[in-house]
Amino acid sequence: MDKKDSESPPASDTATPVQPAVYNAEVDTSEVDERKLVRKLDLALIPWLSLLYLLSFLDRTSIGNAKLYHLVPDLHMTDDQYLISLTVFFFSYAIFEVPSNVFLKRLRPSIWLSLLMLLWGVMMTVQGLVHNYGGLVGMRWMLGTFEAGLFPGVNYYLSCWYKRSEFGIRAAIFFSAATVSGAFGGLLAAAISKMEGVGGKPAWAWIFIIEGLATVLAGAASFWIIQDFPDTAKFLTEAERTAVVRRLQSDDQFSAAGEDLKWKYIWKSLLDWKTWVGMVIYVGADMPLYAFSLFLPSIINQLGFKATPANLLTVPVYFFACCITCLVGFLADRFGHRGFFNIGFLCIGGAGYIILISSRSAALSYFAVYMATCGIYPVIPNTIAWVSNNVEGSYKRSVSLAMVISFGNINGAVSSNVYRAKDQPWYPLGHGLVLMYIGFGLISSLTYHFLLRAENARRDRGERDEIIGKVDDTELNEKNGRFETVEDAKREKGDEWSGYRYIL
Repeated sequence: MDKKDSESPPASDTATPVQPAVYNAEVDTSEVDERKLVRKLDLALIPWLSLLYLLSFLDRTSIGNAKLYHLVPDLHMTDDQYLISLTVFFFSYAIFEVPSNVFLKRLRPSIWLSLLMLLWGVMMTVQGLVHNYGGLVGMRWMLGTFEAGLFPGVNYYLSCWYKRSEFGIRAAIFFSAATVSGAFGGLLAAAISKMEGVGGKPAWAWIFIIEGLATVLAGAASFWIIQDFPDTAKFLTEAERTAVVRRLQSDDQFSAAGEDLKWKYIWKSLLDWKTWVGMVIYVGADMPLYAFSLFLPSIINQLGFKATPANLLTVPVYFFACCITCLVGFLADRFGHRGFFNIGFLCIGGAGYIILISSRSAALSYFAVYMATCGIYPVIPNTIAWVSNNVEGSYKRSVSLAMVISFGNINGAVSSNVYRAKDQPWYPLGHGLVLMYIGFGLISSLTYHFLLRAENARRDRGERDEIIGKVDDTELNEKNGRFETVEDAKREKGDEWSGYRYIL
């Protein structure tokens, strides 16, 4: 981001400068070391939340590993029924994301997120006890219902703690738990498969049961580990809580001190063009993400490797994805221009899928899988950070993020049906459709970037200036609103305020 993009000019050339109200003005924060404070936040928030997402992603995708250990024949399912059992998860997962984010804002994160995790852990465990296709479908629906709130909820929650230039690497580290779960899931499935026959249960059932019980334990512990929002966080002193809120307000997050729920904030999100373009960007990486994670073991298996070696060969792929995701998160925070990172890595990912479509060599296809991860894994958190950076208002941001993520997840239903058994071992249909989605992400990223840049230019020219105070000059632009103070304009208009600059 250019320096001029981060500066906030006065709302109007005629406006009288008005100092915003200082949060907790009576609290002295001069003794608070900002760098130490951020490190304290990182240690309190990121490790445990990343572990929760690791378990979440492990639970939803372990069915791909379980399939290699005779899940389908044991439950007397057809290939189409297996695909349906994958699909139903995404419908309930997408439906409940937006309401869950609103509940998260209204309730304490320590209660809401912990409760969701405890319940989906129970559903995961019961999934290992089913005896037929109907039971598996029912459990997959309930698993999606309770998992829905974690990913959009935590991303919104983290955006309430960090500046816009700090959020990307935290979102990347949190999301990289998905890549770790991919590697860990292959290792864990290979290890649990040794329990074949224990208690009269097959290996695939033990995969679900062991992983589900681990999630139940983590969910119970989360009631005491997950922190609430900055203004009430118990692990911070009063001065530290005040410093967190003030530094967010200085970063144009005007609602950091708190905001009452009003329907207009939700409608603003629904009517904002940034929400809808962001949805298309996100789906360009999210549909490929689920296709990749659900079918990577099967793809490698069809390249000539048996079940356990196929699971183990996924490990280096996910390790590479973890490294590239964190690197992009760090660089995008440092240099800005998140759109350029999206565009560049989507191109690399697209090239990888072009190779996968045309290749008939196992070695070349395995190499292309590494390229494919570049267009998927780093783009997910970078897009979330990009959308979050450009939405002000705590409720508006919570709804916008949930809508963006839920639209990506509903398209996960597409991903679970495109890698058909009859297309193995090269899966041209699946790879082709994933390439199409990457194209959607590329085009919409370009659109988002240029529209944001055009809007910043309009604000630089003064075309969005509001009228501040009692000014009778009719030449001022009345349509942009009239406010008593700049502070009123900020709170009323959020990211539509003339002094707000979008992150490119």
